[in-house]
Amino acid sequence: MDLFLLTLGISSAILIVGIIIYLLTPRRYQSPDSVANSYDEWTEDGILEYYWGEHIHLGHYGTPPKNKDFLQAKADFVHEMVRWGELDKLPQGTKVLDVGCGIGGSSRILAKEYGFDVTGITISPQQVQRAKELTSKNLSAHFQVDDAMDMSFPEGSFDVVWCIEAGPHMPDKAVFARELMRVLKPDGILVVADWNQRDDRIIPLNFWEEPVMKQLLEQWSHPEFASIEGFAELLEATGFVKGKVTTADWSQETLPSWIDSIWQGIVKPKGLIKFGFAGFIKSLREVPTLLLMRLAFGTGLCRFGMFKTTRVDNS
Repeated sequence: MDLFLLTLGISSAILIVGIIIYLLTPRRYQSPDSVANSYDEWTEDGILEYYWGEHIHLGHYGTPPKNKDFLQAKADFVHEMVRWGELDKLPQGTKVLDVGCGIGGSSRILAKEYGFDVTGITISPQQVQRAKELTSKNLSAHFQVDDAMDMSFPEGSFDVVWCIEAGPHMPDKAVFARELMRVLKPDGILVVADWNQRDDRIIPLNFWEEPVMKQLLEQWSHPEFASIEGFAELLEATGFVKGKVTTADWSQETLPSWIDSIWQGIVKPKGLIKFGFAGFIKSLREVPTLLLMRLAFGTGLCRFGMFKTTRVDNS
């Protein structure tokens, strides 16, 4: 019993320290540079890759969710997204743009498992460098620094535009939606997975949801979250969409990721040695945000949105 109380006391103290650091060191969105700098730092020190692997996104745990290895769930997410977007029906050599590619985990699966010709873009130079280091020269996966709000590619460059969890970093969702559709070829496929908030035009945020949302935005350089309904409307408003945008909510399938993210710090204790005290403190400050994310997605304040559509052929 004494050992239990001691462990509980130490755990509580650690959490309190994490909360204090978290409140004193917000990462508010200021410009695209603030996003790039945040990811540069995480990539350069290797902490995020050590705990989260090559896929800096949530995992897919099945419908209904079941226990699954954290890293396997992340790889499974890519395959589930491919199937949901019906990309598995496309031929090898299909040109894919991976918007917000991180260190290239999803890009490499798309190239290796499906034979696609993948170009990954991120605003972080360090992520591009690391993605290149992790990618075999035999894979048709290439990476470059580019701004998703103003991409360097000509109109109609890609058969598929693929994007996972990049939208919250975009300050103007309408511009982002237009850029995603602009670089698609006629009849090309757009598949997006994103963190969204509940549509507050229908149900406004209540007294506790507003401060939670404020913290979620300020801690990870997010200017705002779109709703699933709102972003679908913005895609359709570009004039590039054939028919309607198909959406889905994968909140339940991805929900275990948040606690699993924290659990990695417990099951990988060697990280304490690898990254030292500074790395421990940096990791600790993320725990409150991860818990708030679990709260938000578990209560419906946030939703995990899926979007797919094709580009109209105006020729």
